[in-house]
Amino acid sequence: MPAPLVSVAIALGSNLGDRGAHLTFAARRLGPHLTGLRLSSFIQTDPEGVPDIQPPFLNGAVVGRTELSPRALLDLLLATERERGRERPHRYAARTLDLDLILYGHRIVDEPGLAVPHPRFRERRFVLAPLAEVAGEWVDPVTGLSISALLRRLGPS
Repeated sequence: MPAPLVSVAIALGSNLGDRGAHLTFAARRLGPHLTGLRLSSFIQTDPEGVPDIQPPFLNGAVVGRTELSPRALLDLLLATERERGRERPHRYAARTLDLDLILYGHRIVDEPGLAVPHPRFRERRFVLAPLAEVAGEWVDPVTGLSISALLRRLGPS
């Protein structure tokens, strides 16, 4: 018997190379693993909280339902990043592709190397704006607020 489907939200980002192609690749790569996949439009944003000068990011989000466990989904995201040449010379380095597991249903997961909901997504307009476009009514299990409410809480851009 297959595992039950769980709604998941994944943030997409890129600031090296053909950013749009990297994000589109990620959505296509996730497609076979996400039923009812919805992809946001892409937005360009300036890098936030990085220690060096970097090119602007292109950001988006995908949502869908999966049978994968949180850890298996994270492994898929990391493998997809590697397929697009992601290197990690240091934290916050520029990247060809960055995929973050934002929400996994209403579950709260805190394991080594895996925290869901993503611990900093509530303060990141570049995550919340695309996510609100495709799943604004989804609720953060920690705060009980919808994605749209979290975005409004950040104030005007």
